[in-house]
Amino acid sequence: MKQAAFEQRYGGEIVRFESWLEHKRATGKRDPTRPVIALADVDMPSAYRRICQLLALARDRQYSPDLIDRLNQLVLRGHHLLYGARGGHPARVLKFLAADFPRVVRDEWRLVAASTLLFFGPLLGMIAALAVYPDFIYYLLDPRQVAQYQDMYDPSNPRLGMRESDDNLMMFAFYIWNNVKIGFQTFATGMAFGLGTIFYLLSNGLTIGAVAGYLTAVGHGVPFWSFVSGHSAMELGAIVLSGVAGLKLGGALIAPRGLSRKAALVQAARPAVKVMYGAALMFLIAAFIEGFWSPLTTLPPTTKYAVGISMWLAVLLYFLFAGRGRGN
Repeated sequence: MKQAAFEQRYGGEIVRFESWLEHKRATGKRDPTRPVIALADVDMPSAYRRICQLLALARDRQYSPDLIDRLNQLVLRGHHLLYGARGGHPARVLKFLAADFPRVVRDEWRLVAASTLLFFGPLLGMIAALAVYPDFIYYLLDPRQVAQYQDMYDPSNPRLGMRESDDNLMMFAFYIWNNVKIGFQTFATGMAFGLGTIFYLLSNGLTIGAVAGYLTAVGHGVPFWSFVSGHSAMELGAIVLSGVAGLKLGGALIAPRGLSRKAALVQAARPAVKVMYGAALMFLIAAFIEGFWSPLTTLPPTTKYAVGISMWLAVLLYFLFAGRGRGN
């Protein structure tokens, strides 16, 4: 293709992209001969890739230096706009937390519902069952573990949820490790066609529910529930979201929808990883609360319950409404 034919065919795209860049950077002074391009009129990533393709074609066909230089400048400016002018890493993190994370969770509402049912179904069922048949705990945990839980949540224990030799910082580190382990297991085993994710959601729900039901039945309910109330929204919510991410991977392998399993997995991994980024932060917040707030005995249980309820409301409202706008 001759350069004249190239410019005739693609000149409109080039001018449109160039004009949009000018409009994007304008601060009140702009070329009045160029049309105003509304931001919504241009899909920036697609338009940028197209300009890169045109630059590659122009170089390969050895068009004039003026044309190649013009395209090269557009590529550089587009790259700067996409990757260098977003306000830096802190701004991207804030954008992710304020909008992207809750949006991707809402987009996966079906998996959220499935993960919630798989986790909270066994949890609530075991709380009800163990409240009536507390000895059932021994089918799930060995006597040593049961005795340890009784000691940790004994009403006479001055440091709830902790042994005498434990300190807050050590427990904070332990909770981070434990939360990361649970989240990674639940997420990564989604690669086994989702079966591993389902197993870990069910098993964690059964274990947590059994411990809660047993401690309530033997008279340790107030220490236990006042301990877990503050961090439960973050920790249990993060487990559910880890399940969402794992089920997303498993679903891509089971039903690739016309793609190869590899391509479907790569496509599913993008939203799944975003969900896990947010879940990891929730696990970290939960570990901090669990290490430094939950063990306090200087506050009445009603205060802790109030904080716990507030945390659940905040988490639910965040995922329901944060980042909404333009139809999201």
